[in-house]
Amino acid sequence: MNVVKKTVGCIGSLLIVAAVLFNGQALAADTKIGVIDMKQVLSTSTAGKRAEGIIKQKMDSLQSSFKNEENELITLQKEMEKKGSAWSDSVKQEKAASFQKKRRDLAVKQDEANQELKKLREQHVNPILKKLEEVVGKVAADGGYSVVLPRNVVLYATDSIDISNAVIAELNKAMK
Repeated sequence: MNVVKKTVGCIGSLLIVAAVLFNGQALAADTKIGVIDMKQVLSTSTAGKRAEGIIKQKMDSLQSSFKNEENELITLQKEMEKKGSAWSDSVKQEKAASFQKKRRDLAVKQDEANQELKKLREQHVNPILKKLEEVVGKVAADGGYSVVLPRNVVLYATDSIDISNAVIAELNKAMK
């Protein structure tokens, strides 16, 4: 009796495993996966280029404003290295304190500039990302894709499943 129960149990288990495997293969055959290169989409779409241009222009402006202060620091450092041995201790301390203060002030200004750039990115890129989410959904639905993944998290993908160009074209239409 135990042998019969074990045999029936094994056959039943095998049937369940076979059904699950068959069902899994059927689901896998219906699943269409796409990948999208987010960097490519943001850097080549019209809206992405526009946002990138605005951010780059601001960054260049901020960097040029820091150039004079950076040059002053370099000049002061060179002066301290060349003439430092001839200076009295009080002059050395005064110059060192001045150098440290200028360096701290520059660091604070650079931090403020980084925060300003971060806000600018959020202001210009976030609307694109929101629209991009809608566009990817539309392209995926139109193409029959069940899943769309960012290319940077996929270890391998053939170019045939990359839908970046279709997404870029659709995003350009949507964000005129």
